[in-house]
Parts: sequence; structure tokens; C-alpha cells
Amino acid sequence: MTTSPARIAIVGTGWWATEHHIPPLLAHPDAQLVALCDADLGKARMTADAYAIPSAYASVDDLLAAEELDGVIVVTNHATHYPVAKACLQAGLHILIEKPMTLFAREAKELVELAAANKRQIAMGYNHTYAPYTIHAQQIAASGVLGELQYAHGIFNQHVMPLLQGKSTSAGTNTERMVHSPGSVYSDPARSGGGHGHLQITHLASLLFFISGRRVRRVQARMRNHGLAVDLVDALLVEFDNGALGSIGGTGNMAGGRKIDMQLYWEEGWIDIDEAAGTARVQSGGALEELALTDENRNYYRHATTNNFVDIILGRAENHVSGEIGWRAVELLDAAYRSAANNGAAVDVTSLYLPQT
Repeated sequence: MTTSPARIAIVGTGWWATEHHIPPLLAHPDAQLVALCDADLGKARMTADAYAIPSAYASVDDLLAAEELDGVIVVTNHATHYPVAKACLQAGLHILIEKPMTLFAREAKELVELAAANKRQIAMGYNHTYAPYTIHAQQIAASGVLGELQYAHGIFNQHVMPLLQGKSTSAGTNTERMVHSPGSVYSDPARSGGGHGHLQITHLASLLFFISGRRVRRVQARMRNHGLAVDLVDALLVEFDNGALGSIGGTGNMAGGRKIDMQLYWEEGWIDIDEAAGTARVQSGGALEELALTDENRNYYRHATTNNFVDIILGRAENHVSGEIGWRAVELLDAAYRSAANNGAAVDVTSLYLPQT
């Protein structure tokens, strides 16, 4: 078991690292943020100077060779999650990967298997799964009292159009604390893969798989870019591994706020979550529960992924949202993007693992 403090490095020093990972690590009494790494060394050094972090590197290989670490948080662009995470796992480290885990199911599967072989944990940066009512819903579903899942519906709408256009905007984050802007990364398919799907629908996927325990069998999808280089509007028809059906989608052009809804219907009950409002209703065993977040709840789960990662390293907590959930979300999105590229043709998840031609 690792002794305190947990020695952690962050790879990727963009706005999400500075807003959501560096502050909680610096505030944690049992964590030590020892180094930063970014392919843009000037960017890494600027961030290190801003937060008084001892070392900065331009290469993951240099970081791993020079520092004695217990874990690494991977906050690079989506397309580089896989090689960075693989190098860290091969070095014997626990990792926290920001969403999406990877762009392709084959890569996600390999990382999960590598972590298991090395007896290391992959934690995922899905903060929405830490809401108390989400945890309660997962516990009820896992108990079996609801029976089999039969239908799922989810929607994630938010005004992220500026990010998908490549404009430097904080998208509502606390700009006073931000060292770097998001820049053009989310508008670039080479770095981000896709748009609204890989940026936001992935969060919806994490809630779906975290609560239901299911995984996807088949996906049909349509996507619209509306003049962008990446998708802005997504509509997915899903068949799950137990035969249940679902519809999932959303737009990145919702002016004036955010809407995250999910309704899950089992044989013997249902769960209705309005994440943006911070409320949920659970119908189980003839009883209706109504749950709501407090301001304290919201403040907690904003940094919960980072705090849980520290506790995982120190052996104090279970992995709240594991690489398995990240892998299931990648399967959904990988199949969806392939389907959309083929005029909505159905894509079986098994086909994601066939030899590439």
C-alpha cells in the first residue's frame, strides 16, 4: 500500500487541468503534485510557475524516467489519451483519465486489460456519477429489485458552440483561476475525434452505464455538423446487451443553459434524473422517492474524481467509476460515429474488435 502523500503528476496542462485537477490536488493534505507534462513545454512551465509546481516536462517518457510517482492524471487531447495512458500503466502507475477514455473501443479494451494485468486502477473523470442521487439510483438498480432494464432515454444539451467553433472561451468556468484557454482543440477532429459526442454525450453515457450496469450491443446514429468540422447535434438509437432499447442524444447549441435528463425504465420501476436541476425521482417497490442536491453536494462532486483518485492510490477507497465504465462509453461512441459516417447503418459492437483492413 502506498504511504501518504500520494505522488502524482498531470499530463496535459490545458484549462481543464487547471480548473478541475490542479486545485484539488494542491488542497489535498495527502497528495503531492510533483510534476506537470505537456507537449508544449512553455505551456507546462507557465502552469507550473502559476501554481508553484516543482517540475515540468515536454515528454511523458522523460517524466516517467525522472520522477518517482504513484499515479498520473491524463488530461491531454482525446486522441492522445491512449498512448499516454498506456505508457503510464506500463510504468506501473495508477491513472485517472479524463473523458472520453479513448476514441476507439479497441484501445479502451487494451487499457483495461493492461491495468488488470499490472494490478493497477484506471479511474475515469466522470464527475456526474458522484451526485448522491446517482449513487442511490445505481445501488437500487444493482440490487435487482427493479428487474430487467427495458428502455432508456437520455439527453445532454449545452451551449458549447464556441468550443466547437475553436474559440478561446472558458465556457462558463472561473476565468480568474485559468492559466490557459481551451483554444481550438475541440474544433479539430484530429485532436478531439468528434464534437458534441466526445465532449458531452460521453457524460450521458457514463451515467447510463454506471446506473444500469448494462453495455451496448448495437447502435444506429445520425449526426449533424451545421457547418462545423465536428458534430453539433447527435441522435443515437441503442440496443443493449439484454435486448433493452434506448434513445440518446443532444445538441451543443442550447443557448442559455444546460439540460441533462435521463429516464430509465425497468420491469418493476423507473428512475428519472434531471441532472441540471439537481433532482431525481425513483419509483421502486411501489414507493416514490424524490431526491435533490444541496449546494454542498454540488461543490463536492466537482472535484470528486481527483479526490477519489488520491484515495484509490492510498488504498482508502474503491474506484468509484472505473475504466470498465469508460470502456463501455467508448463502445457506444465508437459505434455511433461509425454508424453516422455510414448514413445511420446499424453497427454491432462486436465489429469494433474485428481485424482492421
